[in-house]
Amino acid sequence: MRFDLGELFCGPGGMAIASTRVAPVRALGGETYTLRHAWGVDFSQPAIDTFNANLGGGICMDAWEFVRNHLDRQHRINALAFGFPCNSFSEVGERKGMDDPNFGKLYQTGIAVLDAYAPLWFVAENVSGISARDNGNQFRTILRELSLAGKGYDVVAHLYRFEEYGVPQARHRYVIVGIRSDVAARNHLMFRPPAPTHGKGREPFVSCAAALAHVPPGPVRAPSERIVWRLRFTAPGDNAWKLDELADPEKCPDGKLDAYLRQLPWYADEIAPLGPLAAIRAKIAEVKLNCKAARMSHIYRRLDPARPAYTLTGSGGGGTHVYHWREHRALTNAERAALQTFPANFIFKGTLEQVRKQIGMAVPTRGAEAIFRAILHTFAHVDYPFVHPDPALVFANGHCRTELPLEG
Repeated sequence: MRFDLGELFCGPGGMAIASTRVAPVRALGGETYTLRHAWGVDFSQPAIDTFNANLGGGICMDAWEFVRNHLDRQHRINALAFGFPCNSFSEVGERKGMDDPNFGKLYQTGIAVLDAYAPLWFVAENVSGISARDNGNQFRTILRELSLAGKGYDVVAHLYRFEEYGVPQARHRYVIVGIRSDVAARNHLMFRPPAPTHGKGREPFVSCAAALAHVPPGPVRAPSERIVWRLRFTAPGDNAWKLDELADPEKCPDGKLDAYLRQLPWYADEIAPLGPLAAIRAKIAEVKLNCKAARMSHIYRRLDPARPAYTLTGSGGGGTHVYHWREHRALTNAERAALQTFPANFIFKGTLEQVRKQIGMAVPTRGAEAIFRAILHTFAHVDYPFVHPDPALVFANGHCRTELPLEG
């Protein structure tokens, strides 16, 4: 059986590329299950240009317009993916949730496709913060509505920590998988989240240094001298808020400051020439951040080369671009793409900032592969290592399952 996958909010094609890389799964009875990407819809022209340069089938259109006017025979699919925009649920946004008039109800475009085509399964993705709004009630409302869409779906939501699936980035996202209820009942199907493959007791996490080891140099905006000095005083894994402490003699006496500076790999060549500690401390005070309102932990934060990167973002001003652990600069887009596990030959279209946004908003392809692979195994009745989902996030026929059977 071939699943033809349509995608709303497709961006540059993180999930789409993943669907092309999942190997066919052969059932014990002989039937082979495969996945083919059919089309992707996004309102961003640069993202669609990227999508079409690598995959084809991209449609530049608002999702509401597409579901209102283009759910025709030409676009019929039997599987759906939609990473509905996270703006209203993200921890760095206004967190209006479903009350946001622009973004809060965009998941309903996916429901419109489920109603029109009744695909055999769907995958939806959003930020971990989606469970925080209204004590999780809004998230459960979304799950309930998804379970009632179309012909009805058995819905399983799970928080994936993608670094546990070989992604060199600590990116945590809820992924919702729904299998059409009549198909699940008839074939005794139950989706279970695939078990992590990396971390304690498993394969080691993929470090950002390993992921970027063979990435060729690419264009990057040259930082100002002030930012370069700010980074010089920031150790790998630290952020620029550290400079508040370093500039304060009461919080960081001379002995402590000297010990901190000397462990920086570039101390001898770039910091010692400033002279005595008093001169160095004065320079730190000159270049430290002066922002008093927002103190996000990733502002001018350097990567730790031995660990996965922290979460990439698709937007944000100075200090949010993710900074190299050794070189005094932000990452290039090629490096960001590698941390999102895009293939090395993936082609991006647009300006530097447009490409940065595409990369930051995408689903890591390696993480999506693990989920798509588990879906194919589920339909083929082929065993795979799994974890049990939280019963509070499992819905069918509009109701939450408080007790989840261990066997399908």
